[in-house]
Amino acid sequence: MASIQKRGNYWRVQIRRTGYPALSGTFDTKAEANFWAAQQEKTLSEQTPERVVQRLRDQDYALAHALDRYALDILPGKKPTTQRRDMGIIKRLKADYGEMALARIDGQMLSGMIRQWQTRLSANSIRLYLAVLSHLYNIARKEWGMVDLINPVELVRKPRLPQGRDRRLIGDEEERLLTAASAMNPELADIVIVAIETAMRQSEILGLEWRHVHWLDHTCYLPDTKNGTARIVPLSVRAEAALQRQQQRATGKDGKVWRYTNDGMRASYFKALKKAGIEGLTFHDLRHEATSRFCEKAIPMMTVQAITGHKSTQMMKRYTHISGKTLVDAVRGS
Repeated sequence: MASIQKRGNYWRVQIRRTGYPALSGTFDTKAEANFWAAQQEKTLSEQTPERVVQRLRDQDYALAHALDRYALDILPGKKPTTQRRDMGIIKRLKADYGEMALARIDGQMLSGMIRQWQTRLSANSIRLYLAVLSHLYNIARKEWGMVDLINPVELVRKPRLPQGRDRRLIGDEEERLLTAASAMNPELADIVIVAIETAMRQSEILGLEWRHVHWLDHTCYLPDTKNGTARIVPLSVRAEAALQRQQQRATGKDGKVWRYTNDGMRASYFKALKKAGIEGLTFHDLRHEATSRFCEKAIPMMTVQAITGHKSTQMMKRYTHISGKTLVDAVRGS
């Protein structure tokens, strides 16, 4: 039976049962004390002494220890790029909240953490932090035996993502960009063409190898993408011509298609933008441009999604912006 006594302005609860560890708690009101005592006695009647001891140990398990174990057990199974990203998140979480007990981070506390993050992180970054935390709690419950843990991420509202960028090539910007890029390095111009024609990401384009270019099928194969799944990308006549020009420049038919590194290409691309007098057009905007053009050609949505590799139709829609002329032509039958 629970012993409930008033100590000054507080109510003290003590629960002793043969074979079980002693439990105690302090509360502001007698009603709170009675409620907690009833909960604990119900738990004692349903669990073995060993399970109760384990549950008490779990309550003191620090977030830092849990994150270290997650990094050791779980991260090696993720893609290298994801490992690096998640390791950065883990280091920051440990530095800021490592001493907190894993079991004591509830929805209210996590909401406070989110408010702190919002002063320095984007909505997308915060969602990545929450994804790591949520996975950590699920792993702890399912694989580490901490069955009583409650995942606090399921109790909070995630920050809304901002509207996707709607920057597209305007007027003669494509011609000006390609002219500037060609003057700097014809290879750069062909990379831009491939981006506009295929909707491939920068990392996918620069990671492309000749063995993955299938001329007879007019496709290229991407074995390793951001989403972790391989995909086949169809090549337009224009994209294939750009790859053929690059093959003529290359010394062999093995290895990577492009000689640029990610950093080198990015720096050259921005120099070309400056020479062309174009502002506010990121390389990733070319992927949005390509995706929008596919939709303007009336290619079925699921087919476009298969080409671009977007995880969901909703995500693809977020980065697709049909031009005003296409919309007018659609309703006026031009």
